[in-house]
Amino acid sequence: MAKRRKFTSEFKTELVLEVLRGSTSQAELCRRHNLNEDQLSKWKQQFLEKAPKLFETTDKDLSEAAECIAHLERLVGKLTVALDIEKKAVSWLK
Repeated sequence: MAKRRKFTSEFKTELVLEVLRGSTSQAELCRRHNLNEDQLSKWKQQFLEKAPKLFETTDKDLSEAAECIAHLERLVGKLTVALDIEKKAVSWLK
């Protein structure tokens, strides 16, 4: 039984970009790398479907980051107040 080959995402991207540039035909690339044309077509389709998402900025990501920053700022404020109280307590005890 033949072992299944595994391809890295970098390899897949390189082949798809080469096809999209038009520098090499899909059939030629498949022959060169001993691939089925259907497999390369699937990679190409996946690439084209996911490409627009690279440039999207989601409000959810931004709001989560802002929420995290606000939480951290509140925490720093509380710790600063606690430290000031401890410093004053130590100075009174001396």
